[in-house]
Amino acid sequence: MDKKKKAALCVEKLKEKYPVALCALEYNEDPWRLLVMGRLSAQCTDARVNEVCVKLFEYIPDVYAMANAELSEIEKLIFSCGLYKTKAQSLKGMAQRIISEYGAKVPDTMEELLTLPGVGRKIANLILGDIYGKPAIVADTHCIRISARLGLCPEKSSPEKTERILRELVEP
Repeated sequence: MDKKKKAALCVEKLKEKYPVALCALEYNEDPWRLLVMGRLSAQCTDARVNEVCVKLFEYIPDVYAMANAELSEIEKLIFSCGLYKTKAQSLKGMAQRIISEYGAKVPDTMEELLTLPGVGRKIANLILGDIYGKPAIVADTHCIRISARLGLCPEKSSPEKTERILRELVEP
């Protein structure tokens, strides 16, 4: 069976098993919140991010509050997600950039999303797919591993290479 047919069969089986596939991050359809939660999810579980963000969004509810928050306050609120110093800088920086460059609206193109501090292709694809309904492949560790096991991608493929290969194999 060729890879394109195999990919189609995999998608069909996944749709049967998971007819309502939802993002595990509880972002309440808010693009800014999903962006923040996507950034916090690096080296952290979705369950922990959901837990941390209850308090984070209580104290820092939106892009303006994040842009004006003290780094030390952000760090305290996200500490248990790990890599908190780097993540806090990214969150503050992305908030400031979104306000200054995009009128406080989370951008809707890969190119613009990649200009935000701490945003790589994985997070950009998450936003494009879940928020803006655009075709997107979130090539995280699990996607890479499973794609290799299924023979769709080479083992130990990079996230970008996996994304590129799957874009050609999987119908939008």
